[in-house]
Amino acid sequence: MNGGGASHEFWRRGFYVQTARLVVSFLLRAVVVGLAVAFLLVWWRPSLLGVHTAAPGAATAPPANAAASRTVTAAAHPVETVPTFADAVARAAPSVVNIYTARVVTERTQPAPLDQLFGDFWPTYRRRVERSLGSGVIVDVHGTIVTNSHVVAGADSVRVQLADGRIANATVVGQDPDTDLAVLRVSLGKLPAMPLGRSDTLRVGDIVLAIGNPFGLSQTVTQGIVSATGRGQLGLATFENFIQTDAAINPGNSGGALIDARGDLVGINTAVLSRNYGGPEGIGFAIPVNLVRGVMDQLLKHGRVIRGWLGLNPEDLSADQAAELGIGGGGVTVVNILVSSPAYAAGVRPGDTITALDGEPVQSAQDVVTRVAALKPGAEVLLEGRHGHAPYKVRIKVLERPTRSAQTSLQGR
Repeated sequence: MNGGGASHEFWRRGFYVQTARLVVSFLLRAVVVGLAVAFLLVWWRPSLLGVHTAAPGAATAPPANAAASRTVTAAAHPVETVPTFADAVARAAPSVVNIYTARVVTERTQPAPLDQLFGDFWPTYRRRVERSLGSGVIVDVHGTIVTNSHVVAGADSVRVQLADGRIANATVVGQDPDTDLAVLRVSLGKLPAMPLGRSDTLRVGDIVLAIGNPFGLSQTVTQGIVSATGRGQLGLATFENFIQTDAAINPGNSGGALIDARGDLVGINTAVLSRNYGGPEGIGFAIPVNLVRGVMDQLLKHGRVIRGWLGLNPEDLSADQAAELGIGGGGVTVVNILVSSPAYAAGVRPGDTITALDGEPVQSAQDVVTRVAALKPGAEVLLEGRHGHAPYKVRIKVLERPTRSAQTSLQGR
């Protein structure tokens, strides 16, 4: 009985072990098959995991928090606009022209050394053509062009080339050497005119651009600032009130445009201060557009600029001279005078001191010249001065200022 019971118990335990092994084997197989099936399902349809893929070529929508992230980034790092003056140049450049001049020069030829051994021979001459270049600015749609007087002075022919390449002969309407301005006229139909700005509102530090024809390169733009205003006593012209700028100005820029950051004309480029010819030193000068307006109007109306004139040439008093004469309120001395002038006829002589005009003290020689020029010919001006230490007052009738070529009989004593 006992032997049979032990055998039965052994069989029962073996049955349980075998059953457990079968169950574990089945479960392992089921897990492996399940994982394989799940992998295939996810590979075939990823949306089962909550992941949405876009169709090929379709835009992918950013997550909801991406827009907020970009907003924060943009606020923290704002986009900076690169400064440019392209709009100002595009507005002004079509009105800037190239000016080409030519004049015939006759000069005496030098005799050969051997010819000089046999005495004097009849002189021979040769002709050659001198050419120069400059710039100009179209100021109205009818073809009126402003440039420098020295650009067209003595020219036998003047040709103008527009920014679009058209070329035409130009007529000189008038010149004013006292301000170094000239007005030309071309007939090419309706032309792009440069808007005129204001030079009296310019401030030191304002950005300006120079547009011209340096070295014949045409339509060259340089950028700088207003370095100073009201520059005078440079010896460039009789009436000087220049804008000084560090915008590069080179030979050929004369008569070109000085514009502001909006593209309005504020000056006519005239000269550059340079130790070496053609080498820019960052000191250029332009005639202010307010002065250009007045001169241009008179040249168009009269062919010349009508100014008052007394016929004397003043010079600033030195501090020692003023102290010696006991002048503390300003004054100038007469250094020379035309013998056929109104001032000479009224008794003014070289060496006299002028202290006031029409009761207003004079500040400088330029002040005297400018105030007299503003008077209309035919008017009278009360001049106060001193002959040595003796004061005097005289009324002088103002005449029209003659051209420079007429002022040749100066008496300097």
